Amino acid sequence: MVKLELARTLIRDSFLHGKSLNLKPLSVVVLDPGGYPIAFERQDGASNLRFKMAHAKAFGALGLGMGSRGIFNRAEQQPYFVECVNGMADGQMLPVPGGVIVRTKGGDIMGAIGITGDTSDNDEACAIFAIENAQLVADTGG
Repeated sequence: MVKLELARTLIRDSFLHGKSLNLKPLSVVVLDPGGYPIAFERQDGASNLRFKMAHAKAFGALGLGMGSRGIFNRAEQQPYFVECVNGMADGQMLPVPGGVIVRTKGGDIMGAIGITGDTSDNDEACAIFAIENAQLVADTGG
């Protein structure tokens, strides 16, 4: 499971990567394997819905066992399925890239990171950077 210190490191490294790419203000949440927040931060200028959006990306990834890019791809192929699952999740799933499962090198799920604020592809890139920088495996589902 992702511990608080690691969660803070993932957030810090996500922000650093976003800054290096000159991205819009990011919001980052790190969830434990059960979908509960361990840590959340948003950069100055991030809008008020960003926590819910970041959480929904990571929460959906954990709920379906695949990164939100995979959920996005599935939504294109099976929109009814993804819509129904989102209903079962009380609307807490955002099927666009930016929700990345954090795995050990052995493949075990440690938690997930959800990022929002720029394009979905850039959000996901920041999550991947942070996870890989921590010597862990980023599962985007794609």
